[in-house]
Amino acid sequence: MTQYSFTIFTSADALPAEWDTIAQANIFLGRAYLAVLEKAAPANMQCHFIALYTNSKLCGIALCQYLNLSKVATFGQAEEEKFSLRRYIFKKFSSHILFIGNNMLTGQNAYVLNDSISESNALKLMHAALQSLIKSYRKKCVYINVTGVKDFDETEMPNFEEAGFKGFHKFTTQPNMIFHIWPEWKNMDDYLAALNTKYRTQYNRSRKKAEGITKRKLTLNCIIDYEQRLQELYLTVAGNASFNTFHLPANHFRVFKEELGDDFLLYGYFDGDKLVGFSTLIKNGDDFDTYFLGYDDAIQRDKMLYLNMLYDMAAYSVKKQYKLVIFGRSAMEIKSSVGAKAVTVYGVIKHTNPVINIFMSKLFAYFDPKVNWKERNPFK
Repeated sequence: MTQYSFTIFTSADALPAEWDTIAQANIFLGRAYLAVLEKAAPANMQCHFIALYTNSKLCGIALCQYLNLSKVATFGQAEEEKFSLRRYIFKKFSSHILFIGNNMLTGQNAYVLNDSISESNALKLMHAALQSLIKSYRKKCVYINVTGVKDFDETEMPNFEEAGFKGFHKFTTQPNMIFHIWPEWKNMDDYLAALNTKYRTQYNRSRKKAEGITKRKLTLNCIIDYEQRLQELYLTVAGNASFNTFHLPANHFRVFKEELGDDFLLYGYFDGDKLVGFSTLIKNGDDFDTYFLGYDDAIQRDKMLYLNMLYDMAAYSVKKQYKLVIFGRSAMEIKSSVGAKAVTVYGVIKHTNPVINIFMSKLFAYFDPKVNWKERNPFK
């Protein structure tokens, strides 16, 4: 008779020796990346690494994150500076969140399985792991308000009801912006040739505006030297966001580079000798994931710095012949002007209070910031 079980870890060093054999399908579940979460996660986040077993043999791996939203300014500076009923209700009844997945990324980075376990059986184990963690937190007088699993596109969405996730509500937020590299693009000239006149003009204008700005790939030593400036620039962008669930610690990018080496790229943008912006990329098989960035607001407006960062990311991916650039959520319109397409992502969510859970779908829509944007199509 087949027996299934799970073990929960909090340290990357303690993971089973064969963990990375399964994780090779996704760098964001590999031991090196999980070490980043262990050593340099946001202050309000705790990470748990779940090993799934079939007859005592490792068959799957998953990431679970706990977030305490009472410790972060969630709704943006303007709303946080005044009394907000929405903010009050959210913090009062939804501060403690536990979910399978990665709140720092967009896309299915929740789990990877091998062929010895079905997705349904794996999800049943993950549901049991969530219940175990809820009890563990309760013993520490931390009462979980919301549990969930994220992010899946429509073709990936599992049958959560079948897997034992009773009473969970399906939800969606801002789409994942994905840039597909056309097979015929061998260099940036090929990309530019595919653009229509309007967006080729946009490209040329943005490049001209950025004259005087230089870009450099930063080594580990450079990242350490610029650590505080990188944090300042990151917080400038994070502070302008309408919704935040965490803030990265100052050492995050240094630890990222230490653990992932050449798979983590950080580019600094300089005005003379002054660092005025940065972008980050992560190699993940045939895909490139964009990560966090930062910039000086004044320079961004004058030099169209953000748009130039997007073009630089696209150019690198074309040059290196990657298949996809995962631009993630936010700034959907400008990302679509470069060529990214919106992919709706889904998850499931449940409030631990059964009465509140009845209204969870409406509450989620109330708390989720609405973004109106127009999709652009830059190609001929």
